[in-house]
Amino acid sequence: MDSLSAIHHYHDILHRPGIAQDSWDTLVPGLHQRNLVFGERPLCTVLRPLMYTPAEWAHLKERTTIVLRAFDRLGRLMQADPELRKQARLTPDEEYLVNVEHGYSTPIPTARLDSFYARNPDGSRTLNFIEFNGESPASMAYQDVLGDLFDELPVMQAMRERYHMRLLRSRSAAVDAILKIYYEWRGNRDKLPDIAIVDWPGVPTTSEFHLFVDYFARQGIKAVICSPDAVEFRNGVFYADGTAVDFVYKRVLITELLQKYGLNHPIVHALEAGAICVMNPFTCKLLHKKASFAIVGDERNAHLLTPEEQEAIQAHVPWTRLVEERTTLDQHGNPIDLLPWASQNREHLVLKPNDEYGGKGVIIGWETDQTAWDTALYDGLQQPSIVQERALIAYEDFPTMGGDGSLVVSQRLVDCDPFLFHGQDVTGCLTRLSSVTLLNVTAGGGSIVPVYVVEEKG
Repeated sequence: MDSLSAIHHYHDILHRPGIAQDSWDTLVPGLHQRNLVFGERPLCTVLRPLMYTPAEWAHLKERTTIVLRAFDRLGRLMQADPELRKQARLTPDEEYLVNVEHGYSTPIPTARLDSFYARNPDGSRTLNFIEFNGESPASMAYQDVLGDLFDELPVMQAMRERYHMRLLRSRSAAVDAILKIYYEWRGNRDKLPDIAIVDWPGVPTTSEFHLFVDYFARQGIKAVICSPDAVEFRNGVFYADGTAVDFVYKRVLITELLQKYGLNHPIVHALEAGAICVMNPFTCKLLHKKASFAIVGDERNAHLLTPEEQEAIQAHVPWTRLVEERTTLDQHGNPIDLLPWASQNREHLVLKPNDEYGGKGVIIGWETDQTAWDTALYDGLQQPSIVQERALIAYEDFPTMGGDGSLVVSQRLVDCDPFLFHGQDVTGCLTRLSSVTLLNVTAGGGSIVPVYVVEEKG
């Protein structure tokens, strides 16, 4: 079975009288009723989920797992080896934090590998990972709740007459990750964690924090949402808005925390005292840095990986290097002088700051003139940056309702971002759509959709 046949059938159903409008009339109010908003914007603006066949999802999961093992291995090696760690370009404060004991073994309890899983003309798939979100991966709750809403759409109910539709979920895996590290940190299972979800007031992902609080409550876990300004550590106890907690689900980014407080913050002090379990730990910074893609693919580090991991990195991680004055090997194994080569190959490259999010500071070579590209390239010598090979982008047609009430099907860029747990497991994924090259909801546009494994009924 090809997922294209399922997509065509889905679009055919939407052309039946009343189906598209009735589905839209269910979706739009449902987004607001279920807190599926990013700031003030609805999270979803289309009428179709992403659909994979069992074989497509199995391939994606298998290859992601191998690549994940390589990142996990390098994360642990960087933790143990200060010389290798230098390649991540940590700041002095970050260098201190990654050496603070966090009380459990994994450096990345939760993470996300952002990728393009493109369909080729012959029906095969090309998989390219472009970023490792190792610090505070969003959308696990969004994806689950959005899938529940999609299940109520008339078009989905008609689709189930011919197809088995299995929603890929992630929230339960997130709770499992929390409990696993909490019990390892605590040393016993005598109680559930008391959780503080910590981030700045008014961030657009606040709605997801509330979805998690509700979900935690159904698992018997108490949780509060709190600003970094409203926590304190006194007499050996960590308080979030006056409530004693022993687990911090840290959604605030380390860079932003350090920019405001340096190392003088209650989360740092409580962690140093062993009074709280923190997810993700500060060691996540080693892999969250964009430099991790350069480290995992650099010929200098190949001996640190297994042959299987090297093959998977070569196949699925676009050629990436830190911007610096050096000789290295290009995508084909030929020696190059990096900066002149990167200048000459602008049309095939992207520049990214080492430590930003939401698409900030990304320079797309084929959309930038030569002078601006060279300026950005040499600025990257002062502010750590990576240069990365252009990845094959995935596109699919997605339906939405036009302003005149008509069904409109248009092409969107599609990314596929598997959620990762404990450096070894792949469970569910985030999918974002966009009509522009910079595919990121935080950057101010786009849509997310739930992901289903689709199989024709016998």
